[in-house]
Amino acid sequence: MRRPIREFLGAVQFLTRIPLPQRWLGEIALAQAAPYFPLVGVLLGLAGAGVDVALRAHLPATGAAAVSVALLIVITGALHEDGLADTADGFGGGTTAERVLGIMRDSRIGSYGAIAIALSVLLRTAFIAALPNREVFAYFVSAEMLSRWSVLPLAYFLPSARQGGPTAGQGARLARAIPVTAVVFGTLIAIIVTVASLHADSWRPWAVCLPIIAASGLYFWRRISGVTGDCFGAVIQLTATAVYLCGAWR
Repeated sequence: MRRPIREFLGAVQFLTRIPLPQRWLGEIALAQAAPYFPLVGVLLGLAGAGVDVALRAHLPATGAAAVSVALLIVITGALHEDGLADTADGFGGGTTAERVLGIMRDSRIGSYGAIAIALSVLLRTAFIAALPNREVFAYFVSAEMLSRWSVLPLAYFLPSARQGGPTAGQGARLARAIPVTAVVFGTLIAIIVTVASLHADSWRPWAVCLPIIAASGLYFWRRISGVTGDCFGAVIQLTATAVYLCGAWR
């Protein structure tokens, strides 16, 4: 199987819980698969939008949106929700970098994490329900794609907040391991997809996601001098929610 296909499948394996035969993957480093993260987001967006549009003919918009959000959570194995919860607990309860990282490593969910997950699900459901029917596919694809793209600039600019070793986690496999060519490739995909989806309004999701990514990166750098896999998950959730809000805002 050609290497680009294996790298794309590696991105699918990392970002979703879709079972793939190991023989299709080979030895692919996570950093090699990272440029294809936006394409995985496109597929997730199409899946969510397809379910939402199909159900809007039979359910209230809020019910259809709730089912589509639930579908995406199942497909991704709640990977990003888990990262959001750990990040909220860590930064909410820790006063030093060591304490923040220690709390984030704890598998238990605290009050901050539970509230963060609840708000994420509720807000995404509400904003998706408010999307005009004609823009459902455009904003689903843009939100899920740009949220996965957010990993690329964060991983390129920020080092791992954890030292090496078995406790370093997934973030260490990406932080400062992505070449600039990968960022450029992923960014071109993201630009092409948003322009094709939203045409003259393609600047709108970028206008909300770029400040969130930049502010998050700066915050992570100041608090823990780097980034973790949980931080990536949290920014994915924040970015997706913001893009859905952008589509719902009138």
